[in-house]
Amino acid sequence: MRPYHNPVLLSESIDALNIAPEGTYVDATFGGGGHSAAILNKLEGGRLFAFDQDPDALANVPQHSGFVLFQSNFRYLKNYLRLQKALPVNGILADLGISSHQIDTPERGFATRFDARLDMRMDKAKPISAYEVVNNYEQGKLADVIFQYGELRNARQLAKIIVERRANGPIETTGQLLDAVKKVMPGQYADKFSAMLFQALRIEVNEELEVLKEFLSQTVEVLAPGGRLVVISYHSLEDRMVKNFLKSGNFEGKIEKDFFGNPNVPFKVLKKVTATDAEVKQNPRARSAVMRIAEKL
Repeated sequence: MRPYHNPVLLSESIDALNIAPEGTYVDATFGGGGHSAAILNKLEGGRLFAFDQDPDALANVPQHSGFVLFQSNFRYLKNYLRLQKALPVNGILADLGISSHQIDTPERGFATRFDARLDMRMDKAKPISAYEVVNNYEQGKLADVIFQYGELRNARQLAKIIVERRANGPIETTGQLLDAVKKVMPGQYADKFSAMLFQALRIEVNEELEVLKEFLSQTVEVLAPGGRLVVISYHSLEDRMVKNFLKSGNFEGKIEKDFFGNPNVPFKVLKKVTATDAEVKQNPRARSAVMRIAEKL
C-alpha cells in the first residue's frame, strides 16, 4: 500500500518554524499529516491547527489533545482561528504541493499516467471540475487558462483543437484529452507538456492562485511579531507570488517606503531552501520544491 503522502523538506520546514513548545502553530495543508506529526512532536502544551479541504485527509488525523483539523480551504485561515480564539499564532507552514495520495488515486484525475474521468478537484464537493473547464469553456477563455496557468505558448492552438474535438462529443477522460492534443505535443517533451496542461486545468478548477493570494494576505494579521511563515511551492507561478509577498507585502514585489524612506514591509526574509540530492533521489516530487522562510516584523 502506498503512503498517503511523503512530506517534502520535512526536517528543514520544522527547523524553519523555530517551534516554541507552548506556542500556537498552523499547518495550512494537512494532507497525510506528516508535517503536522513533526510539529506536534515539538509541542508541550502548545496547539496546532490544520486545514485540509479534501475529506480523504480525515483518515490521517492524529489523536492529540492539542490538535484541531478544519475541513476547509486555508483561504479561510483568519476566520477559523478567530473562532478558536487562537490569534495570533507563532508559525504557519503551507506545503502547496498536491499530495501523493491525490496524484496516485486514478479516479481523482490529477495524473497524466492514468486514463480517468476529468476531475482534478481537491475538494470533491466543488461544482466545477476539469470536465466542465474542458467541455464548457469558450475557446478564448480556455486558451487564457492554458497560457496563464500552464505557460504553454501554443495555448490558442490547443484550445482550438480541444473545442474542435469536443464538437464530436464530450471529452470525458484524461486519456481522451491527451489523445486530442497529442499531435501538437513536442515528442521529446511530451511528458512535460502534458504535465503543464494538467497543471493549468488543476489551478483553474481549484482557484489555486486566488486562494494563495487570500491566504498570504491574511498571514500578516494572523502571525505574532517574530512568528515564522514557511511556504513550500512547486512551480514558478506560486513561487513568484510567495517571493514577492514576503519581500514587499504585495504581489508585485514593489517595496513601499514610509515618510522617512524606510522600507514599509511586514516580513524579514530569512532564506530559500531546496531539496538535497539525497531527498530528490528518495522522493522525486521534491525536485521542484522551493521553500521560502520569513519572520513577521
